[in-house]
Amino acid sequence: MRILFVTNPFKSHLFVQVPLAWALRAAGHEVCVAGPPDMADDIANTGLPGVSVGEMLLLEEKMAQAGPVEESAEPVDSRGQATGKSVQTDFGWGDPYVELADFAGGVHAVFFPDSTVDDLVDFARSWRPDLVITDPTAFPGAVAAKAVGAAHARMLFGVDRAVQLRSACLAQPDSAGDPLRDWLQPTMERFGLEFDESTVSGDWTISPMPPWIWRPEGVHYLPMRNVPFNGPSPTPRWVYEQPTRRRICVTMGLSHRDANVVGVAASARDLLDAMADLDVEVIATLNAQQLESVTALPDNVRAVDFVPLNALLPTCSAIVHSGGAGSFASALEHGVPQIIVPNGYKVENWWGPVAMANGLEGRGAGVYAANADRLTADGLRDSLKLVLEDPSFAANAAQVRTEVRAMPSPGDLVPALERLTAEYRTSRP
Repeated sequence: MRILFVTNPFKSHLFVQVPLAWALRAAGHEVCVAGPPDMADDIANTGLPGVSVGEMLLLEEKMAQAGPVEESAEPVDSRGQATGKSVQTDFGWGDPYVELADFAGGVHAVFFPDSTVDDLVDFARSWRPDLVITDPTAFPGAVAAKAVGAAHARMLFGVDRAVQLRSACLAQPDSAGDPLRDWLQPTMERFGLEFDESTVSGDWTISPMPPWIWRPEGVHYLPMRNVPFNGPSPTPRWVYEQPTRRRICVTMGLSHRDANVVGVAASARDLLDAMADLDVEVIATLNAQQLESVTALPDNVRAVDFVPLNALLPTCSAIVHSGGAGSFASALEHGVPQIIVPNGYKVENWWGPVAMANGLEGRGAGVYAANADRLTADGLRDSLKLVLEDPSFAANAAQVRTEVRAMPSPGDLVPALERLTAEYRTSRP
């Protein structure tokens, strides 16, 4: 088979796709990863064949210009503002339609402008994939799949928020409409295609989340163990040495720092101050920009710009992170208790971090400390003490690791993808 992966312009999203792409290559299939020119080096560094589609997106510039939906919109997540924590069933601006309209408009304007969609379809018609696997934000991948009669699978990085939002919108008796259809139907008509539900939800969806992470009903989910890929990087020798004190990893993820995304992230000063008087060794994977608020590093903190979590976490007693897919998967893989502090950019909390934090708390394997804009040093210190002093957190994290490692691996999934592709692939136009 020929399999085309379509990523969005975030390296962390690309990294979720890499283990499955390599499993398919190892099984003898042809693979190509399509992304914007901004991602060309990142794709090349995975060792996978890639192709650039569309023009440079200049994501940092566009995201910096992005503002709220409208001046009169209600505050995002009023419950989270009151309690410091969100729940998955909440909606930004209190309305699923407003949230979905903002999401669809942003993805169209920032990630996949019409010129990129046209180029992606042109490439698909030239390369002729049998299967197109897309990031859940990469809706034009469905257009390309339909244009060549390929099967289409989505691959989640977190929670299936797009389907959750759309289902909530369509269930409202006075719904204002369907923003995804409003964007995609005219796009598909330009190529002589028709919009249907698979345009949004795929022929099936690959879910790298454990079964106890919330997900909407009515979608054909194919579970897969999320084998974390941290990207190419040298690993310092000290990472492999056993620490003399309990080691804590602090990371706020790749997406915010690589793209300099606007929004609210936890203050590095608050994070490190919370640990300064604890008998722990702190490894803070924060870059210079993230450390600007820190006047002096506490004596128990080692700051490093980047270190592969797969190498670091086996020596850690806990990890503090923002709820990113890579950090979450790495911690699950190594049975490390997690403390999650979701970043705040519009409504991104509901695309994974909130459900991950709630799910971990439900399993007793971690703590939802607070949203980044409500976090205090005292609150984080209390969360750390709880996780470090109560042995049930480590025991439950080890149990979760056993369960996750029993999920189908990317290699195990290949026969199912071959079967489903044969079932859903249509005659070529």
